[in-house]
Amino acid sequence: MNGTGKPLRHTLLATAMIAALGFSSGAALAQDQPIPDSTSNNTNSGSGSAKQSGKPDPITLGAVTVTAQKRSQDARKVPTSISVVGSQQLEDQHAASLIDLAGSLPGVQINTGGAPGRTSITIRGIPSLGAGAVVGTYVDDTPLGSSSNFARSASYALDLLPYDIERIEVLRGPQGTLYGASTMGGLLKYVMKEPDLNHVGGELGGGISTVSGGHGTGWDGRATINLPLIQDKLGISASVSKNQTPGYVDNVVTGQNGINDVTQKSSRVALLWKPGDDVSLKMSALHQSVNANDQGIILLDPTTQQPIYGEQKTGTALGQPFRKQVNFYSATLNWDLHWADFTSATSYSTAATHALEDDSVTYGPLYPLLGNYPVGLSAFDLALDLKKVTQEFRLASKPDDHIEWLVGAFYTRESSKNLQVETAQANDGTPIVGLDPLFVGGIPSTYKEGALFGNLTYKFNDRFDVTGGLRFARNEQNFEQRITGGGGLLVPLGNSPGHSSENVLTWMLSPAYHLSDDSMLYLRAASGYRPGGPNFALPGVPPSVKSDTLVNYEAGWKSLFFDKRISVDFAVYDINWRGIQVSTATPNGSITYLANGGTATSRGAELSAAFMPIRDLRLGLNASYTDAYLTEDAPALKGKNGDSLPGIPHINWSYTTDYYYQLPGAWSGHVGGNYRWIGKRSSNVSSSPYNYPENSYGVLDLNADISKDVWTLRFYVKNLTNQHPHLNIGYMQNGVTNAVVNLPSAILQPRTVGVEFDAQF
Repeated sequence: MNGTGKPLRHTLLATAMIAALGFSSGAALAQDQPIPDSTSNNTNSGSGSAKQSGKPDPITLGAVTVTAQKRSQDARKVPTSISVVGSQQLEDQHAASLIDLAGSLPGVQINTGGAPGRTSITIRGIPSLGAGAVVGTYVDDTPLGSSSNFARSASYALDLLPYDIERIEVLRGPQGTLYGASTMGGLLKYVMKEPDLNHVGGELGGGISTVSGGHGTGWDGRATINLPLIQDKLGISASVSKNQTPGYVDNVVTGQNGINDVTQKSSRVALLWKPGDDVSLKMSALHQSVNANDQGIILLDPTTQQPIYGEQKTGTALGQPFRKQVNFYSATLNWDLHWADFTSATSYSTAATHALEDDSVTYGPLYPLLGNYPVGLSAFDLALDLKKVTQEFRLASKPDDHIEWLVGAFYTRESSKNLQVETAQANDGTPIVGLDPLFVGGIPSTYKEGALFGNLTYKFNDRFDVTGGLRFARNEQNFEQRITGGGGLLVPLGNSPGHSSENVLTWMLSPAYHLSDDSMLYLRAASGYRPGGPNFALPGVPPSVKSDTLVNYEAGWKSLFFDKRISVDFAVYDINWRGIQVSTATPNGSITYLANGGTATSRGAELSAAFMPIRDLRLGLNASYTDAYLTEDAPALKGKNGDSLPGIPHINWSYTTDYYYQLPGAWSGHVGGNYRWIGKRSSNVSSSPYNYPENSYGVLDLNADISKDVWTLRFYVKNLTNQHPHLNIGYMQNGVTNAVVNLPSAILQPRTVGVEFDAQF
């Protein structure tokens, strides 16, 4: 699937053969826990409306704790734009992947490549426009995912099953000072649940679902257990979950129905040890896997943009399975030194990704030009393997009326394998002797980075303070292009090494004025970067691409008023992006590489608001306006000054309602709904001949549950009106004529109806 801003596939191939031959969670609503039931005494606050406090709550919106500045703070007192999605919202909506949150978060665009894990994230109008990610991903205190351009992290964002997640924090704008590389657009942070050192507990749950037009019944199951091994000292928790989604796309060429069924598995073990009041050590191991038999992709006519074979139908000649497996191990030590708090965060992770894509319409027509071969089939086989080690040390001052500071050091080393194979097959699927494979290439690489960082907050008085921060980082990268098969038909056989190194300084300055304890105005200026890297050591190719950088200027207002029953979080921003990393090709088109070219601007506004008119009713509104465009011509993108950036809607908004009520016999209930609206987007920059409009759409989700004691029965409907928007549109070209043959497009999961049951102990 070609197209700017879409999942990149042919890092080595690109145009080789063609050229050779011619409200939701905003900051106020969804993150708050459900309103307690005054009749229940269940104190397990894990999830679900069965968890009640036993006391009536006042009619107020509760505080939300986040760790955005690597301290535990009230989200409304942090001078930056944050959204938080709580475990309750994830459970109520039965979110099975990040795409279920698309449209719910102001300024955040979540795109799917047709399966969980084939996911890209854009924040505040800054798309990747390449293989390297511009939004970082953390699990608790450590990053997960590659910082280099060779592991294609932009197209395969971490997409965890949510059953052991406490909350998801989304930090907008560059976070380069505290979080470093590849957070120029922002940060997505999974905060996991911790073991309880005092109570034995657990939960069993599961459910079934049906998908409109799907084949088979979906189901999921999960279990958690918490065991204090030594009271107040040592505890362990464990969880397992499995989610089976039936396929809802039929292949009219192969005759297979429901080809895109998906199985997701997750397991986690966490150990918390507190040998004394001043020291704690948390260790955890997490496993996640996605197994999709094919992609939720249909083919559109390039002229009419209507489905060629019909909605929920495709016509690829070859299967396109997708597999991803993540293993993540971490250890976090917190030590209260009394004068400061020391933290050591260590992690080791592996990620193995395997994707197969049908390239028959592009390369099959070329076979007669390469010899006495008939037109045939071709598959692009991509295997990625990433290993990453990280270590961070931090020292943070205690809360103070005048000065607060934080200093730290960070180191990471990652090794990545990127193996690409392009096959040549006859129409019956057998390899074509003498032609298969067309190409076999690998890109092994290493990435090392060390950084020193710190920030300082000076409080002039109890109303006005200023926070500043700096981060100095140095990265070194090595890679090698190894062409080992294909007989040199596309790219000459041999090895081409590359090396790069760079120093990067990022900064942040943020004054804040506290109008009251519940209201704050702030300004924020901050920079961020995405690491560059080496290029192929070939004539005409620059030895490396430099980091692209941006600076964000932001003004915001966070406030609680009307007796803390209304919450508002409003921000406006102006982002200047320079040295954009874009893909370009050698003069003969045989090799693609990265270069710096062009500038862009993104300006916009974001609103998150919540209102609690009565104790049992919560209303939320989230909205954003984004205007992102090139400010220079970008020939590599076929873009001109003023072109809109791809995949960015001008308008996003969502509205949420949650109502809690009591039933006879000590039963309690809840009903909720969420309507999400995503505006029109462009699949490419405006001037590109391969730009296709993506229409606006709205999605309505409903959920309800009833509870008594430890039992909860939950109902949900996703995509109630069964919308079929065409998402993430790419294009496939005939390799001889260059004509666009079809437009691969992901589709939103059709209407899904499900029921869930949970029991706690």
